[in-house]
Amino acid sequence: MITEKEFNKNMRMGFGLMRLPRLEDGQTIDVEQTAKMADMFIEAGGTYFDTAYAYPGSEEAIRKALVERYPRDSYTLASKLMANKDIDLETAKKEIEVSLERSGAGYFDFYLLHALQRSNYKFYEEYGLWDYVKELKEKGLIKHYGFSFHGDPELLKELLAAHPDAEFVQLQINYADWENPGVCSRENLEICRAAGKPVTVMEPVKGGILADPIDSVKAILDAENKGSYASWALRFVASQEGLLTVLSGMSSVEQMADNLSFMKDFKPLDEQEMAVIEACRKALDEDQSIPCTGCRYCTKGCPMNIPIPDIFTVENRKKGSPEFRTKREYTIVTQGKGKASDCIQCGQCEAACPQHLPIIELLEKCRALE
Repeated sequence: MITEKEFNKNMRMGFGLMRLPRLEDGQTIDVEQTAKMADMFIEAGGTYFDTAYAYPGSEEAIRKALVERYPRDSYTLASKLMANKDIDLETAKKEIEVSLERSGAGYFDFYLLHALQRSNYKFYEEYGLWDYVKELKEKGLIKHYGFSFHGDPELLKELLAAHPDAEFVQLQINYADWENPGVCSRENLEICRAAGKPVTVMEPVKGGILADPIDSVKAILDAENKGSYASWALRFVASQEGLLTVLSGMSSVEQMADNLSFMKDFKPLDEQEMAVIEACRKALDEDQSIPCTGCRYCTKGCPMNIPIPDIFTVENRKKGSPEFRTKREYTIVTQGKGKASDCIQCGQCEAACPQHLPIIELLEKCRALE
């Protein structure tokens, strides 16, 4: 199990490597900037880095930015194994070989069965992957194993009961989803606490949505005049008990500097600040924006190549914008790709969505952008 020393040696914030900075082509990871961010993070006392087999280019980038530049025992590195209907058993089991080759890490300190939810958890059971990660630990290829979770509380209870040996759980926790019935941040965290499982947190700023929130939330936070919008989101999550680390998926040196300014010497939110967060949550509940985090799991198997998260972003941002600007933005994001009206309602996107969004229905609404 995770020792007290390992539990406490990490700064309250971890470096999530899903949304690394890109070069001008928008595709290639900016390794030079990533290396500078890693330097800043380590200098501030950070140790926990989180990547995944399914994050394009991330494992290769962290090899150059971190693994080849720092002693292996000076940081901890997490990666993940993905299984679903499109990934067979042989491919799933070879993922760690690929991940270790890409990263050059030698071993992973934390290894997760990736994104378990109702639509895919049975593949991990049928493939015997819970026993497989135990074998990987016995071989010294990983130190600790757990799972990341995007499902309902009842499924979480089932998994923890069936696999009490899981050493930690990664949950989506943020103030927008604290009481969201589609995510259940608070309830899932409480279940892990009751089971004695430390939690690593993903999406503390909900894919950037809480770093640039809706106007009504901005007004509430601006009145407090206390740090960036992201600082409120991260500090709220980091104030919870039972956490191993809070992953921030930073995409620039500027974001790293901002996050370190309040997470290096972290102070939990006080009672008055918690009341401010509650006001923000109520403002979000009254808003009708699409709560997409931009993870893009929905796009990978779309037969019509529809850029679903990009379309949802245009829809969310159209409030107060001139119609011509909205139309132009929509044209840009769909250029050479599918449009909302091209959806054939196959449903693969909804099965893959960690937020359990009614994507087909939402795309129908977004046809008005065309």
